[in-house]
Amino acid sequence: MRKKYGVLLLQLGTPDSPSVSDVRRYLSEFLNDARVIDIPWLLRKMLVNLIIVPFRAPKSAKVYKEVWTDNGSPLLFHSQNVEKELSKLLGDDFDVRLAMRYQNPSMDSVLAKMQKQQYEKLVILPLFPQYASATNGSAMEKALRIIQNWWVIPELSVVSQYYNEPGFIDTIIERAKKHNMDDYDHILFSYHGLPIRQVDKVYEEGLCEHRNCETEINEENRYCYKATCYATTRLIAEKLSLSSDSYTVCFQSRLDKKWLEPFADKEIIKLAKNGAKKLLVFSPAFVADCLETVVEIGTEYQEIFEEHGGEKVQLVESLNSHPMWIDTLAKMVKERV
Repeated sequence: MRKKYGVLLLQLGTPDSPSVSDVRRYLSEFLNDARVIDIPWLLRKMLVNLIIVPFRAPKSAKVYKEVWTDNGSPLLFHSQNVEKELSKLLGDDFDVRLAMRYQNPSMDSVLAKMQKQQYEKLVILPLFPQYASATNGSAMEKALRIIQNWWVIPELSVVSQYYNEPGFIDTIIERAKKHNMDDYDHILFSYHGLPIRQVDKVYEEGLCEHRNCETEINEENRYCYKATCYATTRLIAEKLSLSSDSYTVCFQSRLDKKWLEPFADKEIIKLAKNGAKKLLVFSPAFVADCLETVVEIGTEYQEIFEEHGGEKVQLVESLNSHPMWIDTLAKMVKERV
């Protein structure tokens, strides 16, 4: 039976295995994306292919081995569970498919199958809550680049971000209920970092630092990644009745000093030196547990914290395939068809 509506879930991607060759292939595709490393083409090719990938692939492969499970990559199997549960919830009229921006299941192969269905409407839903050109923008650009070659193009609806979606916030709150906020000396909201120049590009004039991105969302900054990260945090903090001095917004996975601050690892060290013993860490930029949450926060931050006198860094589990999150995705899809 032909489905009436298509739903394309987009995630970042993962190597096919933690082998050096597969990690090298993944990093090469990922880092050669002009929206990820936004520098002139020739310079990017030389930097990525001659310097970054050859040196980084063996190190990254070791880290991927830490996060790999019997089910494979956590990012992949959590996302596949979302695909399966959302498909069951939406029912027979919907064809729900998962594709990765980089590697497999590839967008080319998934959309080739979806093309045959000739839907009444296709909803494209990147699984990144806060808009960034390097994630949402890149994933949507590639999907639309493929679809533009279809002979029959259905009506399209693209979800560019949902940092303030009530169900998204409520599912995070539900995950947080496993933890007593009073048991922790401080709470961190750790988001993936971005180069400052990339958030500055959102604005026609001026820079991000000249806006009130830490305190408000307005017409100018509603697509600024920094502003939406802070907005997500404020919504969670309000629901949890957190005082402003009990938590800090920070950014992880930086490559150099010209990335969004404060840096998560530096905040961890500062808190430990100031006597904090137990930290609770939310990761609201990630809807599925992955290398950045399981290893970077769960393992590396724990080691950094202990080195400087702390005791426990507790990660709040990502949304993964929580029923409330599946309900939220279904609601977002139905609102668009």
